[in-house]
Amino acid sequence: MSVEGIWDLSISTPIGRIKAVAEFRRRDGVLTGTARGEGEEVPLAEVVLDGDRLTWKQAVTRPMRLNLTFDLRVDGDALSGTSKAGRLPASKVTGERRAA
Repeated sequence: MSVEGIWDLSISTPIGRIKAVAEFRRRDGVLTGTARGEGEEVPLAEVVLDGDRLTWKQAVTRPMRLNLTFDLRVDGDALSGTSKAGRLPASKVTGERRAA
């Protein structure tokens, strides 16, 4: 299974829906990525693909400073799962891979 490519994400948060773009690449066998949204671009940390489960961590400063943990399932060109920020309730995440 591959997650390389550009993904359009939608995150349903308590303050509304946030659109973001995640890009995943494999360099020397290591999965890396970046996310763009709310006017900032941030690196993804601890990106792991285990079977169909994709997890990563990232820090954002907009709309507020948060450390996020993503836990998603990959189904072909679709992603679904949750994003969690500390003690806040988990937010539903969906995503779709852009055509190459």
